Amino acid sequence: INPNAQLGENVTVESFSTIYEDVIIGDGSVIGPNVTIYPGARIGKNVQIYPGAVISAIPQDLKFQGEYTTTEIGDNTIIRECVTIHRGTEDQLKTSIGKNCLLMCYVHIGHDCTIGNNVVIANSTGISGHVVIEDWAIVEGMCGIQQFVRIGTHAFVAGMTSVRKNVPPFIRVAREPLTYAGVNAIGLRRRGLTDDKLKLIEDIYRNLFILNNSISSGVKSIETEIPDSPEKTMVLNFIKESKKGIIKGPL
Repeated sequence: INPNAQLGENVTVESFSTIYEDVIIGDGSVIGPNVTIYPGARIGKNVQIYPGAVISAIPQDLKFQGEYTTTEIGDNTIIRECVTIHRGTEDQLKTSIGKNCLLMCYVHIGHDCTIGNNVVIANSTGISGHVVIEDWAIVEGMCGIQQFVRIGTHAFVAGMTSVRKNVPPFIRVAREPLTYAGVNAIGLRRRGLTDDKLKLIEDIYRNLFILNNSISSGVKSIETEIPDSPEKTMVLNFIKESKKGIIKGPL
């Protein structure tokens, strides 16, 4: 443990782990054996990091010139065996993981990614640089997520899929190429959404993906035929801000 690292109260560091300078670890966190934490790591309270994880390594970006950047990990997040998280570049200056997340074994999170709160990412998923995954999203195992992709809040991405386009909020996506597979009703009910809200969201995506033959006509249909609501505004704003484009409806 480098003398310039800052460890809070009741932090556990197990055998053969290495903590470099310019690392901050919050109270109650547990660093398992054979963990490597490089400079620039900012780890919250009650974080659990399992054996073999590597936190805040320099990015795999050939444009990186050694600029000062960080990796931020929120409170109560669990990082399982052999997860790798790279710090940011001059683009965002940091890679950030929110609170209460679960990153399962062998997950890789590239530079400048922003992962929200309560996100679950399953085993062996690779997330390229500059990806945004919003609160409560779930990504199943062995997925590959292309750089600059955005995955919306409460979305569910099926395992062993390639994510090349943005995934709007509240939906399930699957297959190859990745397509709409329905609203994430189970997840939304678990998080307290009412049946009325679920029907509204289903109507939004029925207009977007089922009843119209293009995204632009689907958006116009939503704007004119669906009652105003926070969910409608969220979906429309997501689509309008998606320069990379969004996933398609069922083939």
